[in-house]
Amino acid sequence: MNRELIIHVTPAEISIALCEDKVLVELNKEQCKTGFAVGDIYLGKVRKIMPGLNAAFVNIGHEKDAFIHYSDLGTQFSSLQKLVSSYQPGKRGLKVESMKLEEPVAKGGKIGEYLQPGQLVMVQIAKEAISTKGPRLTADVSLAGRNVVLVPFSQKVFLSQKIRSAEEKRRLKRIAASVLPQNFGVIIRTAAVEAKDEEIEHDMRQQLDRWYKTCGMIRKKAPAAPGQLMSEMSRANTIIRDSLNGSFSQIVVDDEAMFREIKGYVHEIDPEMEPIVKLYRGTVPLFDNFDISKQIKSLFAKYVSLKRGAYLIIERTEAMNVIDVNSGNRTKAEDDQEQTAMEVNLAAAKEIARQLRLRDMGGIVIIDFIDLHKAANRQALCEEMTKLMATDKAKHTILPLTKFGLMQITRQRVRPLAIEDVSDVCPTCHGTGKIEPTVLLDKKIENQISLLTLDRGHKYIKLVVSPYVASFLTRGLFSLRRRWEWKYKTTIKVVEDQSTGIIDVHYHDRKDNDLIK
Repeated sequence: MNRELIIHVTPAEISIALCEDKVLVELNKEQCKTGFAVGDIYLGKVRKIMPGLNAAFVNIGHEKDAFIHYSDLGTQFSSLQKLVSSYQPGKRGLKVESMKLEEPVAKGGKIGEYLQPGQLVMVQIAKEAISTKGPRLTADVSLAGRNVVLVPFSQKVFLSQKIRSAEEKRRLKRIAASVLPQNFGVIIRTAAVEAKDEEIEHDMRQQLDRWYKTCGMIRKKAPAAPGQLMSEMSRANTIIRDSLNGSFSQIVVDDEAMFREIKGYVHEIDPEMEPIVKLYRGTVPLFDNFDISKQIKSLFAKYVSLKRGAYLIIERTEAMNVIDVNSGNRTKAEDDQEQTAMEVNLAAAKEIARQLRLRDMGGIVIIDFIDLHKAANRQALCEEMTKLMATDKAKHTILPLTKFGLMQITRQRVRPLAIEDVSDVCPTCHGTGKIEPTVLLDKKIENQISLLTLDRGHKYIKLVVSPYVASFLTRGLFSLRRRWEWKYKTTIKVVEDQSTGIIDVHYHDRKDNDLIK
């Protein structure tokens, strides 16, 4: 598989496209102005306790308060708070390796037992602000590197489940034991299998240094809390850290400052891969040059075409995402219905796995596959979907097909949808897809004119309407406008406005003041 990372930089945002064999599979957008990212660590101030939710709202400097549930405090929250308190101005500060750890947090406790309004807490962003919701927080703080994830207040060494070799497990545990101080645990990632001993040791020490710097920042930020203690690296570098391997053929960026930053980071983690980082200087826009702009447009499409006439219909609702698989005109030319249905379903599964990553669809996803009558085929389809989703780094669960041919997938989303900020609700239909019947429009306008003239005594009314409605009201010698003037003994002026909705009507007086608000 040939993988490419294409990074387009503008003053407002950084767009990061991950392609596999020239096909766009992931699109990430990092807003330069927000400054909030998953993994960032903050010194927050508790604003409000919500006993009914067993949660609290924490001010971390975001326009909306962040949310932390009791289950996200972590088992060693009391030890973390003891550390935070020791770094308040005027206090000496404790070291994790020399601390006596407090009793673990009880599983069935209440958040009011650990948090109070005004309390300072060290928290980490687990989920970015999405739509109207503020960021989701965790107090179970960890620091991620390329090969390891450092876990303070722990003494355990966890290994990735993908590491199967017993000899490799012993090697990695030996390295961790030789480097980690007391009260520090670690999660060893799959990438460590290909790394040398000194590389893993360097990664661990680097995360330890970041932790000590984070603790030192508490004393500086405490007087003016909330404040940021530690910033996660840029989204581009995060993707490189988590994904860079021999399958990458090139990393192309069109901004010189970002190019130097990425090249320096790649040199640090894998010097042999440094030549694949390239600065784009072409006159054609970067995404157009790599045929990414055209693929991004599919993000907005309701219909996604498959081979030989089959297609998907993807719809997003407030509660869930729904995907319908259609065979199109294939069944008309095929004799074996079961085989045809299986072929379409397998092609659809491959595209659905790509679309879930590309659109970063989260929550519940319901897929209506074409009915399969053989249990063996249904099982094979489920296994294929599981295999295709294995490369998706988002946490997900796939349930077997029901007897109605429906597959349910739950998928975690920690960042806003790539297309969420570029769509608006239609001001005319308010998102329903339906408008008032035009045959009733004249009656509605007349009722308002009656109200303004007979009840409120207005002698002049200006109607601001769309060209379509203006033509309807002024058509003919005895137009509706003239009939209403005679009937209500008032002057009515009809004004066309291209920006007005097709059935919207605004009522103004001579000074252009709204008569109906």
